[in-house]
Amino acid sequence: MMEEKQAVVGLIMGSDSDWSTMQRCVAVLKMFDIPFEAHIMSAHRTPARAADYAAEAEKRGLQVLICAAGLAAHLAGVIAGHTILPVIGVPMKGGALDGLDALLATVQMPGGIPVATVALGNAGATNAGMLAAQILAISNFELRQRLHNYKVSMAEKVAEADMRLQEML
Repeated sequence: MMEEKQAVVGLIMGSDSDWSTMQRCVAVLKMFDIPFEAHIMSAHRTPARAADYAAEAEKRGLQVLICAAGLAAHLAGVIAGHTILPVIGVPMKGGALDGLDALLATVQMPGGIPVATVALGNAGATNAGMLAAQILAISNFELRQRLHNYKVSMAEKVAEADMRLQEML
């Protein structure tokens, strides 16, 4: 039986409706073989659970926390207020302001309680996974090499696309 690796990233979603977007984050974590756990909890509907999760995260071996929430979007801030671990906030699209309220609530944190905020929605979910990988790569040489290889692969794909365009012209 294969031994399961200890999660180093905690992914927290404010609602199960965030899952369809956050699957992109999970895909990045899996691509780089980063062990993670995922949960649904709310800054407003389960505040004690969210605070306890954040307070215990470091003791449990987590190194980065990713929080996705829409509308009022206080989840990342609540989590950041209860831990010293890096917190990445992913504002979700939707609601009356199509995510602008979530973006502002996630990015406008008081001094001393940082939340690294990525873009709204799908691109943000992907970038949250990438940013978590880059944070972890500071102390993980193998992961750093995989990230370097990934960047080279992206550049090669762009060069190939340009070559196809030039051939069509």
